[in-house]
Amino acid sequence: MTRRRTWWKTALGVVLTVLMLFPVYWMLNVSLTKTRDMRADPPHWFPWDLTLDGYQRVIADQLPNLGTSLLIGLGTVALTLVIAAPAAYALSQLHLRGAGALNFVLLVAQMIPGVIMAMGFYAIYIRLGWLNTVGGLIVADSTVAVPFAVLLLTTFMAGIPRELLQAATVDGAGTVRTFAAIVLPMSRNSIITASLFAFLWSWSDFIFASTLNRNGDLIPITLGIYRYIGNNTTEWNSIMATAVVASVPAAVLLVLAQRYVAAGVTAGAIKD
Repeated sequence: MTRRRTWWKTALGVVLTVLMLFPVYWMLNVSLTKTRDMRADPPHWFPWDLTLDGYQRVIADQLPNLGTSLLIGLGTVALTLVIAAPAAYALSQLHLRGAGALNFVLLVAQMIPGVIMAMGFYAIYIRLGWLNTVGGLIVADSTVAVPFAVLLLTTFMAGIPRELLQAATVDGAGTVRTFAAIVLPMSRNSIITASLFAFLWSWSDFIFASTLNRNGDLIPITLGIYRYIGNNTTEWNSIMATAVVASVPAAVLLVLAQRYVAAGVTAGAIKD
């Protein structure tokens, strides 16, 4: 009976996985298919006559956009952690007044639609002169990542044994040193999780990019794909090749960071 149940669950899992990954496979298939073969009836389920023309166009046309997205992503991660980590430490360990209300505000902030935030940023950026700048996109993307990161890090840091922090205080460590030498290393898993979320959000962002950086010299890959579709409606192998290349960094990060995301803060500290 147990084996039958296990077999049934495994088969269902395989079927669901195939269904979810089929769009990814079709994207890869089209990226390797020649334009004339896309009109075949029935369609080619496998790219028998392979072509790398789409990927050559990606390298020629979209490589600067990929670099811009990487810069925006890393900048968003850095700004998010600089703001969120000290804020989470203060909320979880320093017993600030109004901490509960602030957590509620951070939770509500995540419910604000991105379109509304983009319009607000547009009005502000016009006055500041930040339109069509990479720095402006980093700030905008960070406003979405910071509330999530603060809530996540606060939850993890609240679970750090207070005995460790008290021992550091007895040894003469101040608040800043305790935060840097004890809290941050023990919060490694939660910091990686928050960093991954911030990077993936900024990497896949289109709303802020299309609103705040429409005419910039440096544009992210999401906006580059959008413009590429408008200019090359028949070159679907190039469009799909761009999508494949743009998906690689996010997929690699998810694979490398999955064990840190799944691990708990205290468990990670004990192992170290």
